[in-house]
Amino acid sequence: MTRNEILQALLQFQHSTHDEYKIRRIGIFGSVARNQFTDASDIDVVVELVEPDLLMLVGIKQDLERIFHRPVDLVRYRAKMNPFLKRKIEQEAIYV
Repeated sequence: MTRNEILQALLQFQHSTHDEYKIRRIGIFGSVARNQFTDASDIDVVVELVEPDLLMLVGIKQDLERIFHRPVDLVRYRAKMNPFLKRKIEQEAIYV
């Protein structure tokens, strides 16, 4: 799967699950965003939800792993989070 195919799949996912998850925005960061991923890489996904909920995050992660057939590292973007991770996301993230 290419970076563009991953982004397209995320866009479709966001549209098809809008009523269920209420995703404000979703994107990739890390090796996929830098176009340095391999078959062994996980997919780093950043998500911002209208109404954050732990069960929603678990559902999103499981759904994306089913779609991509590989591990997904899902991070909820928020105002207060690890500053190093937040800076990395702000520098690398590609949103759909």
